[in-house]
Amino acid sequence: MRKLLVLLVVLGTALAQVEIPFWHAMDGPAGRQIEAFAEAFNAEQSAYRVVPRYVGDYREAETRLIAALRTGTEPVLYQAELAFFPRLVAEGRVLPLDDHLNLDEKTVADFYPAVWEYGVMYGKRYGLPFNTSTPVLYYNASAFRARGLKAPENWAQFEAAAKKLSDRRRKGYIAVLESWTFETMVTSRGGSLVTEDGKPNFDSQEAVEALSMLHRMARARALIPRRLAEAQFALLDFVRTKGMMIFASIAHWPAAENYSFAFDLGVAPVPREPGGKVPMGGAQLVVLKGASDEEVRGAIAFWKFLMRPENLAEWVKASYYVPVRKSAVPYLEDFYAENPYRKAAFEQLAYAVPRPRVPEFVVWRVYLEEALEKSVKGGMDPEAALKEAQRKALEVR
Repeated sequence: MRKLLVLLVVLGTALAQVEIPFWHAMDGPAGRQIEAFAEAFNAEQSAYRVVPRYVGDYREAETRLIAALRTGTEPVLYQAELAFFPRLVAEGRVLPLDDHLNLDEKTVADFYPAVWEYGVMYGKRYGLPFNTSTPVLYYNASAFRARGLKAPENWAQFEAAAKKLSDRRRKGYIAVLESWTFETMVTSRGGSLVTEDGKPNFDSQEAVEALSMLHRMARARALIPRRLAEAQFALLDFVRTKGMMIFASIAHWPAAENYSFAFDLGVAPVPREPGGKVPMGGAQLVVLKGASDEEVRGAIAFWKFLMRPENLAEWVKASYYVPVRKSAVPYLEDFYAENPYRKAAFEQLAYAVPRPRVPEFVVWRVYLEEALEKSVKGGMDPEAALKEAQRKALEVR
């Protein structure tokens, strides 16, 4: 009889819990940390049960979500990559969360401004910060030392270093021809891929300068071009010492560190010109339309759990993303002290800018990436390639 009563109590609790399906794009140590967070959150309270599910990388996750929205099988909580987030808001797919947050001014001020502000569109908050990254330059420190080179601080130094590091067997730079890396090269020159009034700006002076540099490097055989679909091969090129430099999110550090057996791994801030910025990467957590009030409350309760400074510190250690709250930094002193390179990404938050919050950008970036490939791999004039991408993007509007 006693066992039956216990079973009934357990079953009653399970039935009373509100389930929060959570789709995310984190694998490896970061994915395992999300699983651990969900287990800890579920164990400390009985009202909600978060059920995390890995659904592929960002673009795979987008495809799956779009399919799920058509069939009504979408989750409650979703990790929306920064370029995809504005589209979800514009299409009315996600809920505004202002009335449910109840955060005091001190807590809001604890978030880094560029991180916190990104989740607001049309005067309402739709996104909650979680994983935030900045791009960094990974480089073969052993090869740099052998040639008496230092990590480049501006783009002229970067181009010169790539040429000095190139020979018949290897190239100075592995160019992944995708929008975020190119955006980095534009914002770090003081430009932007989108104008202040939300129009494409692909043929700006800074964009032409950035693509012209890549075009010159390709002609000088100082780089290996890779499409976005070949990003994994690009990382292999780097760890196999076929290329000496590559730009990627700080979140790629664990993979690069684990496989770079043949050389010392160096990590540096993005080269910049005076006044240059770096674009944030990562994602926002959103609650999809159709969620009940109780599901919204559960999703926000889980987010607040993730945002505890001590939990954020564990997240940074597992994922290498940057902390989104200032109060998490003291928990990371030892982590950053273990390797001075680890601050390279974190310190860039001081001059980080949000990515474009324009719904059409998720389509525009396809035309931009086509232009990069046409110029770097196909030899097309950089300015002509970018003007073509600009024309196509304008037609979307």
